[in-house]
Amino acid sequence: MSAAILAGTGLTVAAAPAAHAAASDAVAKLPISSYSALAVDNVHQRVFVADSNVGYYLNSGTIAVYNFEGERLTTLTTNQAHVSGLAVSADGSKLYAGLRDRIEAYDTVTYQRTTVASVGTDYCGREVAQSSGQLYFTAPYASSVSQCATSETHLAGVVNGAYTYTGWNDYGDLLLESGAGDRMLMGQPLNAKAADPFLAVYDTGNGALVRNAARRFADGAGNGALNLKDLALSADGSKVAVADATAGTRLLNTGDLSDAATGYQALPEGATASAVAFSGDGKYIARGSAATGAVPDLLVQPADPGDSTTPLEFVFEGSLDGDRVVPRGMEWSADGSRLFAVTTNATGGQYWLHVIKPPAVQYDTRFTGGLTHSPAQAVAGEPLAVRGRLEQDGPAPAEPLKVKATRTDADGTHDLGTATVKADGTFTVLDEPGLVGEATYTVSYLGDLTHRPATDVTHTVTVGKAPTSIALAAPEEASMSGGIEITGTFTARGKALPERAVLKVVREDRLGTGTLSSVTVAADGTFTINDVPRTRREVTYTVTWPGDDLHEGATASAEVYVRR
Repeated sequence: MSAAILAGTGLTVAAAPAAHAAASDAVAKLPISSYSALAVDNVHQRVFVADSNVGYYLNSGTIAVYNFEGERLTTLTTNQAHVSGLAVSADGSKLYAGLRDRIEAYDTVTYQRTTVASVGTDYCGREVAQSSGQLYFTAPYASSVSQCATSETHLAGVVNGAYTYTGWNDYGDLLLESGAGDRMLMGQPLNAKAADPFLAVYDTGNGALVRNAARRFADGAGNGALNLKDLALSADGSKVAVADATAGTRLLNTGDLSDAATGYQALPEGATASAVAFSGDGKYIARGSAATGAVPDLLVQPADPGDSTTPLEFVFEGSLDGDRVVPRGMEWSADGSRLFAVTTNATGGQYWLHVIKPPAVQYDTRFTGGLTHSPAQAVAGEPLAVRGRLEQDGPAPAEPLKVKATRTDADGTHDLGTATVKADGTFTVLDEPGLVGEATYTVSYLGDLTHRPATDVTHTVTVGKAPTSIALAAPEEASMSGGIEITGTFTARGKALPERAVLKVVREDRLGTGTLSSVTVAADGTFTINDVPRTRREVTYTVTWPGDDLHEGATASAEVYVRR
């Protein structure tokens, strides 16, 4: 099961600062045993999921059809022909399906099928994309499934019911993705015949196919090669996002495929990039991954990489959700109101469709009243509470907001984790400063998909040394023959001493002042001083500890009257 569940929905989210934003998630168990493609019809609000079922050339394929609420409407069977790529026409009237030996078109209302073109027999599965009204597909050349990973694959197009090669080809299961501005992407997965795979941008305007930018990513030593799992064009066509199983999410400029000046933050540790998709309204990007345990499998966040809003995090874990997002397993509705994500279990034999609804409105947040701290005198090695208030507009959040805090001192900046904001907006950051001197506390609210970030608030605290004390218990009178025994207790607040304290003992009598043997404090803080006085009358014993970098010194005296 997932890390947290929002009441009244099937939303599965991680227990991370922004994982509780107001979103909903419908989950449907898919009637498929393998996965090949996902396509969305925004006109009729339909979602199509294809079961590739390659392995035997007469296998039938499945296309499961859902509405935008996650309800299955029908299941289409492609008799004796596995199905791989899917694409929906720009007007939403046709669903194009790449089958083993042909391209078919389904009416998206009646589901009646027609053959668009007969194509070369395929054992591996083919990508299908429509760009600028032209239908493109990949055609691997392999005589068995065992050859698919390294087969030579051609990029072809359908013209007047017949297919024709475009002249572009390379090794492996080439991926296609169409997008805004008459653009189409083609990317090459890492394989034994492609140690340095490519990514290319094509202009498909006016039915032509012109290659523009292209890039390979390995350096001179062969490091940094692309490990492609998915690719997407931003809503305005200016950026390309790549799910790279080695590098994470790459953000590139479409014009020349150079690295964008600002990229996205790294995926959570332990997550491997598997899918990426921009919302059609340009607001969001979804980044899917394969992860285990409580590590998020999906991040939904602003498409602008400069926006510091904390991503909405989803953890898929268990028989009701799947365990990870499949490669090429995400698509958005055109208006950005829904994200469709396909997950699979650890063994890859079961699949789920998630319909996620990010919130449509963001509200402002702000810190008010500054920060305060207690106790008034901060002490190194002792608890300190830093308090403040965060106000937020809009309705009360379904789950409490969380703020992030850091402490900056002479030893650098230290992450203090998160603190929960109470219903009245107050929060408390607990810390134990470890150095004497100034410590500056910075509290941030990074926002989530419902709330905008707040301007950071800071507060500087002067941290002092921890106090220490010495208490002595001595007799009022003693004799020179019987000697003197003084007991005592040494107490040090703050951070524990690295070693037991060693106390200096000074005796002062009518003959003068002298230093006695030092005493070491026991583990329970006690110590004992034994002395044979050298003269009669008043004798004063003074016990001193000098202090250290984190603790103040301490001293105590006891007077004993000595008789013969």
